[in-house]
Amino acid sequence: MRQFPSDVAFTPAVKSVQKAKGSRASYAKVEQGRGWQTQVTQDLAGFLSGLDMFYLGTANGEGQPYIQYRGGSPGFLKVLDTKRLAFADFGGNRQYITLGNLSENPQAFIFLMDYTNSQRVKVWGTAEVIENDAELLDQLRDPEYPGKVERAIVFTIEAWDMNCPQHIHKRFPQRVIAPVIEKLQDRIAELEAQLADSLSGSDSGS
Repeated sequence: MRQFPSDVAFTPAVKSVQKAKGSRASYAKVEQGRGWQTQVTQDLAGFLSGLDMFYLGTANGEGQPYIQYRGGSPGFLKVLDTKRLAFADFGGNRQYITLGNLSENPQAFIFLMDYTNSQRVKVWGTAEVIENDAELLDQLRDPEYPGKVERAIVFTIEAWDMNCPQHIHKRFPQRVIAPVIEKLQDRIAELEAQLADSLSGSDSGS
């Protein structure tokens, strides 16, 4: 049994290194205080609703890790209840590394990045592949995406923590940048037309 939710990451080996490097005391205060969360809160649900990507970490039976990028419409990683998240799994390159890993090792990790606002959330837990639950698959389906949902991956939360934003470089998704670029292009076209009219008037006047 873990004494604190953060023990899922802060193993005895990690705590030993923290002690040697001088950070154990500060993290011990966090453990005794508010600590890490173990359920979906309004803050986490709100954070998820705006994200269109995340990274999913799994490992095989030998402990070899694997990280996979997952992308979709904002909010495609959905909250099922206070302990579970889920997303639809579509056909890809058909390597099935994540599925194979989860078949022998359910431990998983979700790394959530909001590059626009320089925020990140780390989520530890276990994941399960669900193939034949029509109601769940329909719940996770994106009506604007034509791909066929092949299965669901359900993630059960053990602990999560919103991490320090230090060193996160800002990046903006196309859906945010595209309207700005379009507006600038329209303005450039307008100015070019005005310039052309001005030059045409000057030529006729001479």
